[in-house]
Amino acid sequence: MRGLMQHAPLLISDLIRHAARHHPRAEIVAKLPGRIHRQSYRETEHRAKQLAQALTRLGVAFGDRVATLGWNSHRHVELYFAISGMGAVVNTINPRLAHDDIGYIAGHAEDRVIFAELDFAPIIQAIAPNLADTLNMVVFLCDAAELPALDLPSSVTVLAYETLIAAETGAYDWPSFDENTASALCYTSGTTGKPKGVLYSHRSTVLQAMAVNAADSCGLRAVDRVMPVVPMFHVNAWSLPYAAAACGASMVLPGRFLDGASLYELIEAEHVTVSAGVPTVWLGVLENLRKTGGKFTSLYRLLIGGSACPEALFEAYGALGVEIRHAWGMSESSPVASMAAPVPGDDGPSAHRHRLSQGRVLFGIDIRIMREGAEAEWDGATAGDFELRGHWVATGYYRMPPSVNAEGWFPTGDVGMIDPVGFVQLTDRSKDLIKSGGEWISSIDLENIAVAHPAVVEAAVIAAKHPKWDERPLLIVALRPGATATRDDLLGIYAGKVAKWAVPDDVVIVDELPHGATGKLLKTALRAKFADHLLGSKAAE
Repeated sequence: MRGLMQHAPLLISDLIRHAARHHPRAEIVAKLPGRIHRQSYRETEHRAKQLAQALTRLGVAFGDRVATLGWNSHRHVELYFAISGMGAVVNTINPRLAHDDIGYIAGHAEDRVIFAELDFAPIIQAIAPNLADTLNMVVFLCDAAELPALDLPSSVTVLAYETLIAAETGAYDWPSFDENTASALCYTSGTTGKPKGVLYSHRSTVLQAMAVNAADSCGLRAVDRVMPVVPMFHVNAWSLPYAAAACGASMVLPGRFLDGASLYELIEAEHVTVSAGVPTVWLGVLENLRKTGGKFTSLYRLLIGGSACPEALFEAYGALGVEIRHAWGMSESSPVASMAAPVPGDDGPSAHRHRLSQGRVLFGIDIRIMREGAEAEWDGATAGDFELRGHWVATGYYRMPPSVNAEGWFPTGDVGMIDPVGFVQLTDRSKDLIKSGGEWISSIDLENIAVAHPAVVEAAVIAAKHPKWDERPLLIVALRPGATATRDDLLGIYAGKVAKWAVPDDVVIVDELPHGATGKLLKTALRAKFADHLLGSKAAE
């Protein structure tokens, strides 16, 4: 017997339709060069419909891929909803990648149109000649007067965004179709090999947005003003544009202005209550506050993921009245898979431990840890390889064989443990673990201890080659401006916190640590530069 309930497909257009119809007081605020732009969700939907009309007129069909090279802006939000809403696929490309990788992604996805910020005109100039077989049009996110002059193949038309949509009425009805239809295509950063495409569906995206809005997840509300610092070209800005529309929260979009002073100024001026980004961003904001003595008057929650959040950051923001919620996930999990929120019965020590963990998986996701071919116990001590499955977990990569096993479990490449309450504790990426004399050492644990030193602004630990132990941990740090610290100072903080054999063998002090295109520490570059640091050194002896 079937229930007597109405049924409609879960579509991304439902989110913007709901926000426009039921949240007239909410707004989208975008920081642009020299000015602040504001518009309502109603205006956003109207402009998205104009864009969908224009793309239809230009021949973009159901299932076609349309690329974006954009900052977090009101126009990028319109692209999110228009492209997916009409049944095409929005391919968000990370502009911080190498030109070869950007060109590879656009070619692999067979993008017909690329929407790009003016900042990225040099990228378009570099990649367009190699995309002449598939690329028909480039649309710059600007007014007609700002349109740059480029030397592109004759088959590629160049237009200004505002000119494109101004020709349309916006009298457009969002089509209905199967909720399993592809909606967005995001490529991994390509730190090893070529970037790989993760192809999301309307169903998976809407379910992820609803899960992100749960109270023990991001917990967004209509009264919130959320600022996604995580880029919209990185895993759909952790689903925040969709989640904000679902609950009617206002969005504040920082554009390309991501330095600590600019972010703090925008948070205060626009009364931001919730924000999200990688730890590096919030270290920059904290440095600005330490210099200026600034305080937060509206911000109450930060969502931090992408890499492990140092304990020192929890303490510093906690003192400023801001709760940090630690999240974990990956492009292949849309991305939010788990979130650290309190549970009943947590006392001081366990509450502290759980706050620093990667949290519990959200409803809609399941997780297990595998060790030597069998599922490991959830005892908080037995480490293994994390595997995921669920409503917004990928089965594989675009135009590649499936990645899941026969039971539907996806291997994450992360290593860690789960405690009896269900909290995930990530100990490392499998490629970042250090195996020294048969013992495994977590680089994340050592990095968190190093960042607690008052002179250290950022730290990375890598496996360096060793003549006796095969690998030993090497600590690489960047110091705060004007701060000083010796090798012995930095190694001394490990006393009593880790086993003696886990203490790094040496310290390298650098001006700054390298970061990848998504803001994560680029350990591949550090390993390439410092892998042989201990060979023949006194530290190795």
